[in-house]
Amino acid sequence: MQTWPLELYGRMSEAGNSGTEKAVAYRVLARKYRPSNFSELIGQEPMVRTLTNAFATGRIAQAWMLTGVRGVGKTTTARILARALNYKTATVDQPSVDLSVPGEHCQAIMEGRHVDVIEMDAASHTGIDDIRDIIERVRYAPVSARYKVYIIDEVHMLSTQAFNGLLKTLEEPPPHVKFIFATTEIRKVPITVLSRCQRFDLRRIDPAVIKTDLGRIAGLEGIDAEDQALAMIARAAEGSMRDAQSILDQAIAHGASKVTAEAVRAMLGLADRARIVDLFEHVMKGDVAAALAEFRAQYDIGADPAAVLTDLAEFNHLVTRLRFVPTALDDASLSEDERRRGADFARTLSVRVLSRTWQMLLKGIPEVQSSNRPVSAAEMVLIRLAHAADLPTLDEALKSLEGAASVPNGAPRSNGTPASAGPASSGPPGPGNGGGASTVAQTRMPATGGGAQTMRLVEPEPVPSAFVAPPEPVVETPPVPVKSLADIVALADANRDMAFKVLVKRCVRLVRIELGRIDVSLTADAPKMLLNDLTAKLRAWTGRNWLVSLSKEEGGQTLAEMESTRRENAFLDAKSDPTVAAILARFPGAKIIDVRIPDAPEADAVEAEMPVEPTADDDEP
Repeated sequence: MQTWPLELYGRMSEAGNSGTEKAVAYRVLARKYRPSNFSELIGQEPMVRTLTNAFATGRIAQAWMLTGVRGVGKTTTARILARALNYKTATVDQPSVDLSVPGEHCQAIMEGRHVDVIEMDAASHTGIDDIRDIIERVRYAPVSARYKVYIIDEVHMLSTQAFNGLLKTLEEPPPHVKFIFATTEIRKVPITVLSRCQRFDLRRIDPAVIKTDLGRIAGLEGIDAEDQALAMIARAAEGSMRDAQSILDQAIAHGASKVTAEAVRAMLGLADRARIVDLFEHVMKGDVAAALAEFRAQYDIGADPAAVLTDLAEFNHLVTRLRFVPTALDDASLSEDERRRGADFARTLSVRVLSRTWQMLLKGIPEVQSSNRPVSAAEMVLIRLAHAADLPTLDEALKSLEGAASVPNGAPRSNGTPASAGPASSGPPGPGNGGGASTVAQTRMPATGGGAQTMRLVEPEPVPSAFVAPPEPVVETPPVPVKSLADIVALADANRDMAFKVLVKRCVRLVRIELGRIDVSLTADAPKMLLNDLTAKLRAWTGRNWLVSLSKEEGGQTLAEMESTRRENAFLDAKSDPTVAAILARFPGAKIIDVRIPDAPEADAVEAEMPVEPTADDDEP
């Protein structure tokens, strides 16, 4: 064994400690500014109020279930709750939510190293053996704290056997044991476990609250951060404080200790919010060329095509929301441009147009995300949106048709224009959707009784009168009578639809038939669309509308079954015939392969006899 001099060993140890200190000197913002008491926990006021009242009255539960999306503070809340349960100072020796003065066990609990606060990750301890270990240890009293607290994170990952093994202990735990569970998938937790816990749903944190806290952190770190950059980070975090702090950490490194909106936009692949509003305006005006040029400009500076459409959908949602909730303008995460122009759009655009745009964007965003050419896919979505801006909504089209029907052709309207002319343009023409066959009117303001009209209205050019030839006389043909399945088969045969003929013979059982209506039942192997096909083909072949319905009654035999029954009866009759029996006896090995009755009347023959496949001994006499 090699030995080292004591002096050299000391220098090596000192160098190792120095390197370790430098390695752990910096902590990420999500850990450095992790809340340590309930007053620092932001965005979860209802839960804090409930726990405060419960601790004040001594109504402390035996188990808690914390649920919410990632980064809202579930594990942090569990540690703060464990600290509150074991709070002890020189003057206070009882559970308390007032943790302003650090207690005897607080530091160790918040650092996750207290012997009586056991944290377990259920994602890596899913089996019944891990739960058995907990069950065996709960009987022992805590070493130094007031309660032995078990914090099980991602509890939904436990197996069914593990959940079942935990039920009895969870329902009647020893007085010195508390359980705290955390999960992001509350639906995967058995209801039997949920019923034994006090549940807290940790909400997504409001972007305005996240922005304010990020500003506080930036000030403590001595970082110069723009308000617009912090608003971008708050929106990108989607309600997760941990995600917001991680993005801020990344932005500080990206911008060399200076956080600017341009740097955050480039780092996250976001589009400029002001330019998103410009793009929205181009689309609502139906200006395809300007919309595509603006989209290309955003893409050239690094914006992701799917992110551009997502931001466009968010702004469309904002405009729609402003129509009903004007106080939404007070959101601190909104820019001044979004507030001013969003309010203008909310006064101008109808809810019908905004809803149509929303639906088209919802359909278009997955197309862009799954396409191997996202830029082209995004441009096609924008073209569809701009084209739809020219189209009236359904109710407007119906009103225009009703108005045209109520005014005689060529008669003057109330405003003096002839009925053949379109609505008068209220302003100079704007760019169209590429067709060049329409004149575009300016935006109309909302009426007092209802919502605004479409963003853009199309005025068709008057069509010059031309000679119209008189219609040719239509010779009506009498409907073809259908009284049985045989008639339907005959129609299919006459129209050379052999596949449909075979399906009707094999799969349809007739229940009842009358003029214009057929009730049938189907065999188990019938195609799903057979009834629809039967309705369409009868309408086309007979010149009459038919109601074909599926009956619960069993119905008669199919035509194929009828033919098979007739054939079997014919074979039996032939075998019982004395002459045929004598022939079969005279020629050993002979068999009957077909029965034909030439003198049978046509009414008895529903269909020509089906040929019988020859057997191996067909050449025998």
